[in-house]
Amino acid sequence: MTPRHTLTIVGPTAVGKTKLAIECAELLDGELVGTDSMQAVTGMDIGTAKPTAKELGRIRHHMIDVWPMSHRADVVQFRDLARISIAEIGQRQRTPIVVGGSVLYVKAILDQFDFPATDPIIRARYENLLDQDGPKKLHELLAEKDPITASNILPGNGRRIVRALEVIEITGELYHSRLPDPVEEIPSVRIGLEIDRVVLDARITQRVDHMLNLGFVREVEHLESQGLRNAPTASRAIGYSQVLAHVSGEISSDEMREKMIYATQKFARRQQRWFRQDPRIHWIPWDSEHLSELVLTHFNEVLSS
Repeated sequence: MTPRHTLTIVGPTAVGKTKLAIECAELLDGELVGTDSMQAVTGMDIGTAKPTAKELGRIRHHMIDVWPMSHRADVVQFRDLARISIAEIGQRQRTPIVVGGSVLYVKAILDQFDFPATDPIIRARYENLLDQDGPKKLHELLAEKDPITASNILPGNGRRIVRALEVIEITGELYHSRLPDPVEEIPSVRIGLEIDRVVLDARITQRVDHMLNLGFVREVEHLESQGLRNAPTASRAIGYSQVLAHVSGEISSDEMREKMIYATQKFARRQQRWFRQDPRIHWIPWDSEHLSELVLTHFNEVLSS
């Protein structure tokens, strides 16, 4: 099997990507490769909308439960493991299906992507500032140095803010100016799920409520007993940071819920905006009848062209 057989399904959070990917995998004899760095963390289940045991039993998933909670997210490490999974799926004569909402991780896996070097001293300095002043203050600093990049990073995403500031200092260039024109490393048919913003906001609210009803607070309390607060990446993940604030008495349960909804909706806006910039993505309405068949029709048309 050649890389030409890879299918990619993208779109904002809560649009139904996993469900569609599983249906397509069953029709294509495929396996899923996730692009969510938090789903790769063991124990972070409810808050990341990790596939259920039933879903995992239906179709083989990759990049799920890869690292312990203490692991610091590393896009290059994630990319390399995901590419190994894609190659192994192909060797088994099955179809790799890349699925997820992370623009950075999708690009890292599928495209030729130049990641600037890291400097532990510079990074440590910004991480210390993050711990001292919080992500909002650091986001303001990034906005002064590189407004375009700052506008595309959530003010609470300390990890990405630190990385952007580190790269700007190392290279002397704006962070966003380093993003290259996309060149595929792994050729893939890319499908995007299109959804109205109002409908998406409602679905995100329903998802947050569903997570809370499933016991998300109990999950965070359990992870906190295992060191979640000190985990460099996991503690700042959307949902987990808000629940941690509630558990420590900083905000009420109602405030926690509202902050979770707001942060997720804001994140989804960025996902939609960034994915829209990629002309290779073929967009299909999320609620189309026979959605998986539409995806397969386009997939086969591209392969036969």
